[in-house]
Amino acid sequence: MFKKILIANRGEIACRVIKTARAMGIQTVAVYSDADKSTLHVQMADESVRIGPAPVAESYLDIDAIVAACNETNAEAVHPGYGFLSENEGFCQRLEEEGITFIGPPVKAIRAMGDKITSKRIADQAGVSTIPGYDGILADADDAVAKAADIGYPVMLKASAGGGGKGMRVARNDEECREGFERAANEARTSFGDDRILIEKFIEKPRHIEIQVMADSHGNTLYLWERECSLQRRHQKVVEEAPSPFLDEDTRKQMGEQAVMLARAVDYCSAGTVECIVDQERNFYFLEMNTRLQVEHPVTEMITGLDLVEMMIRVAAGEPLSVTQEDIQRNGWAMECRVYAEDPVRDFLPSIGRLSTCRPPYEELSSVRVDTGVKEGSEISMYYDPMIAKLITWGRDRNHAIAAMRDALDEYVIRGVRHNMNFLAALVGHPRFQAGDISTAFIEEEYPDGFLDTEVPVEEPALPIVVAGIVHRLYMDRAARISGQLPGHERRVQDSWIVIIQDVLHEITVKPYQADCGYRVDYDGVQYRVKTDWMFCQKLFHGSINSHRHNHRFCFQVSRKGIGYHLVHRGLRTDARVLTPMAAELYQTMPEKVPVDLTKYLLAPMPGLLVKLAVREGQEVKKGEELAVIEAMKMENVLRAPMDTVVARTVAKPGDSLMVDEVILEFSKVESV
Repeated sequence: MFKKILIANRGEIACRVIKTARAMGIQTVAVYSDADKSTLHVQMADESVRIGPAPVAESYLDIDAIVAACNETNAEAVHPGYGFLSENEGFCQRLEEEGITFIGPPVKAIRAMGDKITSKRIADQAGVSTIPGYDGILADADDAVAKAADIGYPVMLKASAGGGGKGMRVARNDEECREGFERAANEARTSFGDDRILIEKFIEKPRHIEIQVMADSHGNTLYLWERECSLQRRHQKVVEEAPSPFLDEDTRKQMGEQAVMLARAVDYCSAGTVECIVDQERNFYFLEMNTRLQVEHPVTEMITGLDLVEMMIRVAAGEPLSVTQEDIQRNGWAMECRVYAEDPVRDFLPSIGRLSTCRPPYEELSSVRVDTGVKEGSEISMYYDPMIAKLITWGRDRNHAIAAMRDALDEYVIRGVRHNMNFLAALVGHPRFQAGDISTAFIEEEYPDGFLDTEVPVEEPALPIVVAGIVHRLYMDRAARISGQLPGHERRVQDSWIVIIQDVLHEITVKPYQADCGYRVDYDGVQYRVKTDWMFCQKLFHGSINSHRHNHRFCFQVSRKGIGYHLVHRGLRTDARVLTPMAAELYQTMPEKVPVDLTKYLLAPMPGLLVKLAVREGQEVKKGEELAVIEAMKMENVLRAPMDTVVARTVAKPGDSLMVDEVILEFSKVESV
């Protein structure tokens, strides 16, 4: 067994590998860029080595720097994690030449499966079901349009190298095909250093289901069941679960056996994932094979009880697998949500900054798991993927796993950056998701006009009103205890209040009803009895409610916001004001502040690099026309004209680093369409 390994990665996956290595008694070496000098993975490792400046091409993709770090620290092996160099055959070859073990598959397998064209040919020869498409690399945008005409729209344009949703576009006509080719090639070049693009038929409303395989160097190859990864946005997985609620046992077995056939065809060794798309009739087609550990591997670990990282390390050290196919049992259900620093309300734009508060939910034994590479005080950088954490829950069945996830999302407190947890909570609470009726088109179908966290349907719409009333009553009771009051003239707190949410007035009464933290709230003809031990310094309001309609525990995130309260529960964000009846009457007469008109400007919706300005001064543009492209978090984001207008002035130029809301263009004429 190795005495020391180097992790050629950062963030969450680096921390994940370090934990297993430590449990195995193996020393670890972390590598870091200038932007990551004080990050959690550096603090956790036994040693750390600087490998370059912040840009990935000059640090985490610098093979020479990583090999030098191995030699400097006498690391015997390298675990690449996922992304970066994890599927780079040149890196694997270089380590082999240096006498350093690569904790992953052999060069032959990486080469064969790393290219989507080659892998599809091998899959065909191995008897694996494959998707129709063009068997070659596209020369340019014109070639893409020509091949799309042969295949028939819609088509999928995607990078031959890499994965993770980078370099992928769906095109439904010639115009989208040309633009999609350019965007996909640019993203692939930036992310993987390889801008080759292929094209294939896009299957409408498919399921994305993948099979986890594990193989050793002694001829043993196993499949560790499947993962359902259909909930995606822009080809990036959002929620994953194991097993799939869609597969029957026969299809599950067929997919597993075909995945093993493919792995054996390339003499695979280590962990790998065979990704498939599955249509509504449960016909499945090989999509690609990821020759690395997947982001979503924890859900497989939760239902099998196996540590995939440990298995990878042992296999790399030459040990045979310690389990057989018959040993791989499924126990319960697991679910994973990817928590990102992004703003779902603003079209999921990345958010950067410092985590002023980062308090994960309590990790109960076997029920909740948090894989993260950050902690309170950490900074989310503009240079890397904006993942904050992976939140994983386990349950005895799917409903139990979903319930555990909803509670965990309620209790995960993050401040300092925008995040997507309200969106995640809305997804796992959606009736269609709970019924297992999902596909890769789920998010676009259910949120065609975007996501608003103030309009999330909830089972108990009265609960935010009740909680706001109790929190306010607690504040008022404390204020009434101020010292120095004249005897006989003490402040008395009234019971009647008006809760104002989105300018709608709700009349309630709030009274203490027990000495042990109990309150009785009367609202809309229903009496709610609530117990809570909430204190003013706490960000989580835990309580239990008991009425003739309700009897359960709940959790709200609560913060004071001026004279009001900011509440979050089950993905719903509620801003409430609680006033006396007289104050509420006066409030209705207050003038509204009119927001500043910014329609004459194109503002940067996120921090990033302006890589393209598609218009010039004096040019007329139509609604939806491309204006600029900003690169942030390794993704290209196209900014389009919100209406018919004329460009009066260009303020920014390509190559500029932009801050949020920095002016890019000014318009001289604005017309509503």
